[in-house]
Amino acid sequence: MIKINLIEYFENTVDSFPDKLALVDGTSQLTFNELRCKAKLIATQITKINSSINSPVAIYLPKTNDAIASFLGTMYSGNCYTPLDTKNPIPRIQAILKALNPSCIITNDRFIANIKKCDLDIEVINLDELDQEEDVDESFNYLKCIDTDPAYILHTSGSTGVPKGVVISHLSIIDYINWVADTFDITEKEKIGNQTPFIFDMSTLDIYLMIFKGATLFIIPEQKFMFPATLLDYINENNINFIFWVPSVLVNIANLKLLGSIKIPTVKKVLFGGEVMPPKHLGYWIKNLDKNVVYGNMYGPTEITGTCVCHIVDETFNENESLPIGKPCRNTDIIVLNEKDELCKVGEKGELCVRGSSLALGYWNNLEKTNAVFVQNPLNKSVPERIYRTGDIALLNEKGEYIYIGRKDFQIKLSGYRIDLGEIEHYILSVFDTINAGVFFDKAKNEIVLIYESENEISVKDFRSRLSNVLSKHMIPTRYIKMDILPKSTTGKIDRALLNKKINNT
Repeated sequence: MIKINLIEYFENTVDSFPDKLALVDGTSQLTFNELRCKAKLIATQITKINSSINSPVAIYLPKTNDAIASFLGTMYSGNCYTPLDTKNPIPRIQAILKALNPSCIITNDRFIANIKKCDLDIEVINLDELDQEEDVDESFNYLKCIDTDPAYILHTSGSTGVPKGVVISHLSIIDYINWVADTFDITEKEKIGNQTPFIFDMSTLDIYLMIFKGATLFIIPEQKFMFPATLLDYINENNINFIFWVPSVLVNIANLKLLGSIKIPTVKKVLFGGEVMPPKHLGYWIKNLDKNVVYGNMYGPTEITGTCVCHIVDETFNENESLPIGKPCRNTDIIVLNEKDELCKVGEKGELCVRGSSLALGYWNNLEKTNAVFVQNPLNKSVPERIYRTGDIALLNEKGEYIYIGRKDFQIKLSGYRIDLGEIEHYILSVFDTINAGVFFDKAKNEIVLIYESENEISVKDFRSRLSNVLSKHMIPTRYIKMDILPKSTTGKIDRALLNKKINNT
């Protein structure tokens, strides 16, 4: 039978593997049947508050088994879930809740006080107060959901200070996860080591491979990523064989040369995305893991569900060249447009745009911002067809692969030259393979600034001497700032917004 919503996939998996381990977090574990029972109990509580469908339900919980049970419970009730970051300040949570206007909020004893501080008239479900023996109402609304209905809403930064709620449909997730499962041969034997927070779109792949294929999902405790040696030990203790992490984590392990002393032989699939992966650091992983390990460079913004372009690393990999983001995923098309909205030629830089079923439905309750980036395809004016303008600059090479250049807003103009800061970063990380770094522009002083993380200080003379071999003179940073640890965002990526404020004193 064709499945048209996500709960139908989950039901099929539970029927196939009822007693198999589904979830493991820092304090508990659940089989698929236990996860279903918990989700249905939560769905029963949601339905008591709101019996309609397609309303948002806010999930204010840390990254745990309970959070995923709440996601599933929300979808059982026929509604869409919105993860909230428990580490965010109250004003940000309050702003999201006001814009979202959810039918209810799911939380627990530990975090309910924060919800009360928001001072909003929204019903609250406290998981710690649920009666585990309560009868479950089996007449769930998910049976009324079709594939174009919303499944979740993830919030990204907004220029006005109000986060934008990206609405993703059941169809987009179904299309995406089936492609991932087919491309990387995912089965119930997969043991997935989750790194990214549930407020970040990369976690969609981890969660839904578990739901679709019966894989076991290990929610790795966050402190493990602060001490990479214990992270590798955790992988070995749990025989994890599949990871999809942000490059910053992989770079950190490479810089510390940990894979030489701590082998991780069970890992067979290494996927990465969310930021640029430096080729030299990837080369370290390739040299230190088994030869049959599959590596995938996954590109895609939140607005296209997870990944729209993928590059599987093969024997042509060269540490001295930019790593392609690859070729379009199944049922996805990429077009690169110039400033006149014309299709770019091979080798010509332009804005990367996406069309296909992976596109978000838009931004929740924000038609103006939706219409600004989800626009009519200028190459096909005969019928209505949406594309998403990513704001990323890319080009198509002669091999038919897309190369990521950088963000439109990472471009600066200095001494008459148009410069992409992302390109400078790429070359710095290719030359200095024991550091992690970000490149920024000080508007007041009109200079390029390099902030880097390293155990040892590198002299300005050494930087400039070695960079002069790969960068034009006008692209070489003029100021260098060493930090013991670069600040990271909640997603594990370099916190560029914070560092940019530091540079520009804003």
